[in-house]
Amino acid sequence: MLSRVVMSLGLIASLSPVASLAAERLVVVELFTSQGCSSCPPANAYLNELSKERGDVLALAFHVTYWDRLGWKDPFSMQAATQRQDVYGHRFGDGSYTPEIVVDGAASMVGSDRGDVGSAIEKAERNGRTAAAVSVTRNGGQVSIQVGAGSGSGGILLIGFDHEHTTAIGRGENGGRTLTEANVVRSIRSVGQWSGTLLRLSEPFPEGQDVAVVLEAPDGQIVGASRLAGGSS
Repeated sequence: MLSRVVMSLGLIASLSPVASLAAERLVVVELFTSQGCSSCPPANAYLNELSKERGDVLALAFHVTYWDRLGWKDPFSMQAATQRQDVYGHRFGDGSYTPEIVVDGAASMVGSDRGDVGSAIEKAERNGRTAAAVSVTRNGGQVSIQVGAGSGSGGILLIGFDHEHTTAIGRGENGGRTLTEANVVRSIRSVGQWSGTLLRLSEPFPEGQDVAVVLEAPDGQIVGASRLAGGSS
């Protein structure tokens, strides 16, 4: 019995830090959506569930702008969301559409397809890359970001988001409906580059109630993620 315990401890000690981190970091699920899109509410509802029920997932709703001219201007639409989706569209070769979900920057699918999204989350948890541990804490009007030592390089994104909004839709495809949407992204910006060594940054608290930090590899895949300690949807 003792020899088995010793062997088990030895196996744990032999695991690389990156392998250990891979089991702990959040899987990032990005929904590209719009209040003007009649096929988006089921995907929004799914993201709401993920945000509240899955502590292993960082669920974020990016509201795009290209529906705004079609009868209803989404109050949470951002050009930065449209641009981010456009980058994904060129990489995956599927253009920009709503609702779209991208899991860990590595796989794209229809946002209301719970089976495909669920499988992609499970695959990311099994095989997702993690380059370094990421953490973010609040210090008054600032946030402190730390990216630990690791392997590779990447860009650091600071994301501000609101926990929940309920909106009465006055016109457009969803006119007359009331939509409740969780983890609505209000801001996203690049705050630095990580090159494999320990990095600490201090940044102004972004627009939004809560904060997430994402580490993005040069190929666009997400290799590190964290949200503000104590944050809740």
